[in-house]
Amino acid sequence: MQSDNSFATAPGALPLLGHTLRFLRDPLYFLRSLPAFGDVVTIRLGPVNALMVCTPELIRRVLVDDRTFDKGGFLFDRGREVMGNGLATCPYQEHRRQRRLIQPTFHQANLPAYAREMSAQVRAAADAWQPGRTIDVPAEMTMLSLRTAAATFFSATPAAVRESLITDMATIGTDAYRRMLLPPRAAAIPTPGKRRYDRARTRFRQTVNRVIADYRADDIDRGDLMSMLLAAQDDLAGPGAQGHLSDEEISDQVMTFFFGATETLGASLAWALHLLGRHPSIEERLHAEVDAVVNDSVATFEDLPRLEVTRNIITETLRLYPPAWLLTRITTADTELGGRPVPAGTVVVYSPYLVHHRADLYRDPERFDPDRWVPERAKTIPRDAYLAFGAGARKCIGDSFGMTEATLALATIAARWRLEPTPGRQVKAAPSAVLGPTGLHMRTLTREHEGERSLTT
Repeated sequence: MQSDNSFATAPGALPLLGHTLRFLRDPLYFLRSLPAFGDVVTIRLGPVNALMVCTPELIRRVLVDDRTFDKGGFLFDRGREVMGNGLATCPYQEHRRQRRLIQPTFHQANLPAYAREMSAQVRAAADAWQPGRTIDVPAEMTMLSLRTAAATFFSATPAAVRESLITDMATIGTDAYRRMLLPPRAAAIPTPGKRRYDRARTRFRQTVNRVIADYRADDIDRGDLMSMLLAAQDDLAGPGAQGHLSDEEISDQVMTFFFGATETLGASLAWALHLLGRHPSIEERLHAEVDAVVNDSVATFEDLPRLEVTRNIITETLRLYPPAWLLTRITTADTELGGRPVPAGTVVVYSPYLVHHRADLYRDPERFDPDRWVPERAKTIPRDAYLAFGAGARKCIGDSFGMTEATLALATIAARWRLEPTPGRQVKAAPSAVLGPTGLHMRTLTREHEGERSLTT
């Protein structure tokens, strides 16, 4: 079937609703089905017609030409309501300046200091677990990432203030995706959930603004992310241009980074632990590595070069379950994709999940295989087939930060604990603002008592 723009339209669209029901019922299956209908496929989500780009080559074109394919579309437009005009959501004309100002914050030279906070937070979390307890893994990993974000962002802020930020961000993260998909009128209905969400968002902003004011008043470099944002200077700013971040811009960046550093990392760590619980032989290799590398049961920045299995497990987890699984752009001028015209104002959608599960790009794509990232095998994976952190000028600025935290967290947990799957529970992917698991509860066993592992595994 052909659409008006000459791209094939995915089958199964209903009057008025389009593909919305199919998308809501099983979005991942729907995404995996689309490449069969073309490299670019028209989908309908309610009244919105959008082009789903299905090949890594065309996705790269969309990501590299961010002037033409700007941040926008139904996800980003509503995402700005949540995160403001930060680096992840700002339009092209503002992005380069923001990127120049923020880039030093995530320079490799700052990672050792951030890693010390990461190691301390994961150690505290691991210390708090009790043997034989069943834990809600996504909740535990999200709380770990929230506490780590608060520590790396606001090292000089009192614990009670950080706890307030953690609580409010947890509420925001729970409701954000649902609100992004609701029509504006429906999103405005003052339900109890909306009132709770609005209160959390307002409190978070107010707290961050007070923290910014306190940091400015102290005028001390704490070596944390907030100090770096306050000190940022744009040496390329032209006449009349603002060469630093305003308080409002810093508040938007904090909201953006806090969301990105918590929801995405929490989901990725939860998936990694789930996959290891289902693959004992890979888990044994992980344990052998951390036993040889990690001292005092806490992985540190200095350990990272030797944590190769750990890093490959994280990379493969991000392939199978990329947190940013669905993203949108909007065309700012008439252009083309795959040799066919695309008018200005067209919503363009792409999915790292879709690309990561294509059998023509990855051998046995549904298999959890960390060894596919061993250097000699990784060379066989096509260019641009891995999109966990995006590509182009808007590639995730915190990719090294996130990989560092995830590797340290997984290695430290594995040095002390083995997590056993809970019988009778069905774990499913729950696409929301990020692609996280639902129903994932696991039993904690200390490594000293590995022989107690249940025969159910």
